[in-house]
Amino acid sequence: MMKMTEPITFRRGLTLKNRIVMAPMTVKMSFYDGIVTDDEIAYYQMRAGAIGAIITGAANVQPNGKGWEGELGVDDDKQIPRLAKLASAIQTNGTKAILQIFHAGRMTDSSVLRGETPVSASAVPTHKEWGEVPREMSHEEILAVIDNYAKATTRAIQAGFDGVELHGANLYLIQQFFSSHSNIREDMWGGSLEKRYTFIDQVVAAVTKVADDSEVENFIVGFRFSPEEFTEPGIRFTDALYLVDQLAETSLDYLHVSLRDYQKKPELPDYQEKTIVEYLAEKIAGRIPLIGVGEVTTQADAEKLLTTADIAALGKILLSEPNWYNKVIHQQEDLIRHKISSYDREELHISNGAWGFLTDRMADRID
Repeated sequence: MMKMTEPITFRRGLTLKNRIVMAPMTVKMSFYDGIVTDDEIAYYQMRAGAIGAIITGAANVQPNGKGWEGELGVDDDKQIPRLAKLASAIQTNGTKAILQIFHAGRMTDSSVLRGETPVSASAVPTHKEWGEVPREMSHEEILAVIDNYAKATTRAIQAGFDGVELHGANLYLIQQFFSSHSNIREDMWGGSLEKRYTFIDQVVAAVTKVADDSEVENFIVGFRFSPEEFTEPGIRFTDALYLVDQLAETSLDYLHVSLRDYQKKPELPDYQEKTIVEYLAEKIAGRIPLIGVGEVTTQADAEKLLTTADIAALGKILLSEPNWYNKVIHQQEDLIRHKISSYDREELHISNGAWGFLTDRMADRID
């Protein structure tokens, strides 16, 4: 028996038929206004059917939360009809559709925002060389963006998704409020670690309330987070342990750590005996399911990760091999395609935006 083939049920009642999910990845396939394209639908549908769930790439919850061109949008009711087609395509043969929702915060620029200055917790630019100095959000703007997360969740429900994932990772707005690098406020939204958690706490409360108040059964809410930052100051692994300890006590359905390698150990010298995933699972102590991710490309990888995490997320390997799950369970792992040729793009439904992302971020997968 393989652990990966076992079903798992979340606290709100949704059951995944197995423990393999597709990790959220940037594909840059949407129209300029965030509306889903046919290319996007074909791309996701090709990877649905066998695995337990697909988590989409990030969808912005309000216009000034847009991080890049070609990004999904869930900030306007006009996007619901095409989002519904996307959800339906993903739900082929029982695969569950989870819409990741986010606000880019300072991880964007004024050209993407059509001249508008990016916003963040504080007027501190990202450490990236292209970073612009963002405008610090007012108290009223913070409350508005929390409300927009709730409204985005309502749209996801109306579109027929099985859940939403709050993108609190990869340096975007939710993480910006939690980080001592990007949040130097001295009001209720910043200062101590506990105050920097306030924004996360209120976003989670607003979104889970929508899920619970809706008439839709089995709609789940997850939260993705980055366990460390490499700036000084910034999030340290001890901060991440505090974060998961707090989130495990909420009514979230799962936590999803963002990692490049599931076997990575923390940077802090006092945490070198175990991997990040192992330390997180130890802190969570079974209170909430944990999704692990990062260089899971073989059955052995998935099974090893699942000795600690509850669910394994696959990313790059599902771009080159949409039939990964079926080939593994039918003992055809030697036939799995690990690299993509430019000649395979049409077959794999990888359009220009996704190909550009691949060549920038995943050169090891390009043949």
